[in-house]
Amino acid sequence: MKKNNLHLTLLVVCTLLISACSHRVLDFTLISSKNIDMTKSSTFIKGKSRVQGEDLVHWIICFPTGTVNIKEAVDRAIESTPGCVALLDGVIYTHFWYFPYIYGQESATIEGTPLIDPSLVMDTKEIPSYGKIELNKNGEVKKIEEIASDEYYALKNKFAKESQAKKFEHSKTVK
Repeated sequence: MKKNNLHLTLLVVCTLLISACSHRVLDFTLISSKNIDMTKSSTFIKGKSRVQGEDLVHWIICFPTGTVNIKEAVDRAIESTPGCVALLDGVIYTHFWYFPYIYGQESATIEGTPLIDPSLVMDTKEIPSYGKIELNKNGEVKKIEEIASDEYYALKNKFAKESQAKKFEHSKTVK
């Protein structure tokens, strides 16, 4: 009987030592950490899938490596979708677990539907890693051409030398 009580006591102690908590902190309709131009709100689009952002802090021995910041979690969720300015219909959770005097984690997680400003969305598939972009007189993109990296760096050095030469010529004429 004493052996069974000892096993039960050890099981309860181990369970308590390796416990974790999770709390639902906030339900929200709209949240953002960015400046939003509300005059364009009629053009905003609701995203199709939910996004998630997290800020995580590690606990080593009994010392945290920082402080959990909900704003960081919001920023990460918003920045995960191109053109996103806010999150809709979401929830914020905090999570914590700790194995005493060894290791633990504390985190804030936000989940919501992105609110997208189409004027901020840029199709990154159109822009090559190295390329030449030709503009018209109004500053609008006329042509995008993909080039090799060595050609890119050759053009870059050429333009740098030309601008330095023009700067040197300009300074000679001013004096």
